[in-house]
Amino acid sequence: MPTRNLPPALARLIRIVTWTENALLIGMLALMVLLAAAQILFRNFLDMSIFGADQMLRLLVLWVAFLGAVAASREGKHIHVDAIARWLPDRVKSGVVAVTDLFTLVVCLLLAWQSLRFMQSARESGEMAFGSLPVWVAELILPLGFTLIALRYGLRFMHHVQQARGREEAE
Repeated sequence: MPTRNLPPALARLIRIVTWTENALLIGMLALMVLLAAAQILFRNFLDMSIFGADQMLRLLVLWVAFLGAVAASREGKHIHVDAIARWLPDRVKSGVVAVTDLFTLVVCLLLAWQSLRFMQSARESGEMAFGSLPVWVAELILPLGFTLIALRYGLRFMHHVQQARGREEAE
């Protein structure tokens, strides 16, 4: 989604958030690959394993999946059905897409709220994910991911409304 029509401060904030998302995604994916490779080597050649590696890998898969979903929503590469919209005129299509963006925004905000409540109950339980890492810290990606996806869809919604009104060119 283009940021050229946004206020400079908001466009800069979006660039910083995007850079942070990418850095986290790359870092966690690299850590996942290195940890899995080390675990395989340790098990096969030294007959031992890294304590907590399997739990950490499961947690990293969750985080990478959510960060990947955030990146997909940012780039408009998410799964969507446009069987009817592809044959509509650009302005009408933008209006239809704006409605679906709004629906997705509302659903993601509801999921963010509920995952925050879920995380709070995990915090109150005092349960540990592994080692000394509390479960609620491991679950931070849930409200964070849904909130970031909602933010992206909010921006997409505003963009598509402007297209439907004829104030921006359709892509």
